[in-house]
Amino acid sequence: MLIGYARASNDDCTLDLQVWHLNDAGCDVVFEDDLVEKERERPALTRLLHEVRQGDVVAVYRLDRLARSTRHLLEIAETLRTKEAGLRSITEPWADTTSPEGRTVMTVFAGIADFERALIRERTAAGRVQARNRGTHMGRPAKFIPSDAERIYTMVMQDGVSVAEVAARFNVHKATVYRTISRFRAIKDQA
Repeated sequence: MLIGYARASNDDCTLDLQVWHLNDAGCDVVFEDDLVEKERERPALTRLLHEVRQGDVVAVYRLDRLARSTRHLLEIAETLRTKEAGLRSITEPWADTTSPEGRTVMTVFAGIADFERALIRERTAAGRVQARNRGTHMGRPAKFIPSDAERIYTMVMQDGVSVAEVAARFNVHKATVYRTISRFRAIKDQA
């Protein structure tokens, strides 16, 4: 069975054009996702991937109508492969996993996607190091200003107020109080 998938976008790639091409290519049924608020929510694609069976071929007008990224495309292709179904692009004849050439192209895509992920991880790690070297705080902002941290430290460590009481007074979790005391102690020891 040849199953079509069409997804509208903000550019010139409308559903009507895609559906026409998919029907012209001989699709028995076409799943359509219109413009959605959240890009990840594609109910028709989810339904298609659930319903596709062994021997079916999923056809798309262009690969960018199917996936958000190379990695996403490979995930979909792998899902189809495990179900022993194929993938074909109407406008990109090299993208046909039912042929040996198409499977080779997908293998090359997989290698490129792995390389791309490795580069992103490397750049992200380097950016974090540079930001820390510039003194940029990473992560969520501190819950307390320094004077509050000192007050909490004094209340628990010198005045003997329980951590639970301090947490209730400041409307935070006890773990936040423990972290605040630990950080304040480290700053105090460095000074």
